[in-house]
Order: sequence, then structure tokens, then C-alpha cells
Amino acid sequence: MGKMSRESRLNAAFVLVADTLTADYDVVDLLHTLVNECTEIVAAQAGGLLLVDADGNPQVVASTSESADLVEILQLAAGAGPCLDCFATGKQIAVPDIASGGDQWPAFREAALQQGFHSVHAIPLRLRGDTIGTMNLFGASVGRLSRRNAAAAQALADVATIGILQERVASHANVVAEQLQRALDSRVLIEQAKGAIAQANGTSMDESFAALRRYARNHNLTLHAVSEAVTARTLDIRAVTGDRTSR
Repeated sequence: MGKMSRESRLNAAFVLVADTLTADYDVVDLLHTLVNECTEIVAAQAGGLLLVDADGNPQVVASTSESADLVEILQLAAGAGPCLDCFATGKQIAVPDIASGGDQWPAFREAALQQGFHSVHAIPLRLRGDTIGTMNLFGASVGRLSRRNAAAAQALADVATIGILQERVASHANVVAEQLQRALDSRVLIEQAKGAIAQANGTSMDESFAALRRYARNHNLTLHAVSEAVTARTLDIRAVTGDRTSR
């Protein structure tokens, strides 16, 4: 994958995101796919994704690392940050130098810098004026995304958003609320399963999540189902962490 051209990688990302949109697709897996692909395509250090809950409040749903997860959570706790501004306005927000350009979000700035992030680009998940979340791409160095990379990330986010809201015409409020709530409920189970694996094997949370996701994909299961089985102890943790096959 590392030898693929940017265009080939981008095309593959669109196929991968679209492939996730099956009849019974897992919203959490879709969002993790989105943020992982975008992070790699634009060569960001990490990525995180916020999604609105049933009450219209953004919540952390997916991230590429625990560091990005922590920054997103602290940003939500402070109630201020570029990602929240992106959600409020529905427009991309770029902070090419967090140290000098993050004065209006002191808690976010401190948390980001502590985790080694020096820039961030927030991408809205939007459709026809409605914003349901934001994807946030963190850089290890000062600088902004190129127009091409920002446009590519937005296009992938748009595809994912359309997928999440595909049943909107049939039942707008109920379907959207249910889909987003399922995503948030799945996140709780995933965090519990990651913790169980990390404790049992002495691995990091990032490594534990990678094992969960690999097992789910190799066995055509959703992240929710695998995480639920791990937390209920109906699936042996050794089976999850020992599964190294790939599709």
C-alpha cells in the first residue's frame, strides 16, 4: 500500500468506504475506516471523529490513536476547540500552528501540544446544510493541508455522511437518531473490550483495538458484535489477539 500513488490510494479509499456501506453496515466501522484512510492519505499524525448524539451534542466515536482520543475528549470537556467550531459552522477549519494560533481555545491548545500535535484541520460531516459531526486530522508539525488533500478528505467525509443518512428520506428524525445512538453505544462496548484485551495481554489500547478490528474483518463480524462477545466473555480474548490472518 505504501508504494501506491496518491491517486491510486485515494481511489482505493473511496472503494473501501463505499464497500463498508452494506445493508447491515456498522456505523462505527465506517467511521474508523474513514478517519484511518484520510489520516494516511493526507499524511497526518493522527485523526479523530466526533458525531452528534440524540440530543445534538458531539461525542467522540472514532480515532486512530489514544492521543487523538484524549485531545478530542478534553476539547469536549472544555466546550471549545476548532473541531467544535467546525461542527457549529459546518465549514472546514485549519489551524496550521496550534501553539501560536490556538489562543481562543487554551484547553485544546495545551492538550494538543502535550500529545505532540502542532496543527489540525477539521472537516465537517455534512449533507445539504446539516452537519452531523467532524473529522479532525492532527499533524506532528506546523503547516496546513494542501487544497488537494483538504478536498479529498472532504469528499471522503461526504461519502460517509451520505451513507449514514441514506435512509433519511424514509424516516428522517428516527433513523438518524437511532443510527447515531447505535454508534455511540458501540463505542462504549469497544472501549470496554479494548480495556479487557489490554489488561489480559499487557498490550496498549491502540494494539488492542487493532486486534478487535482485525478479528471482526477476518470473520465478517461487526466491531459491535465482537466487542460485545469479548465483554460478555463468550469470545476468548486469545482467539481475538491470536488471529493474524488478513483479507
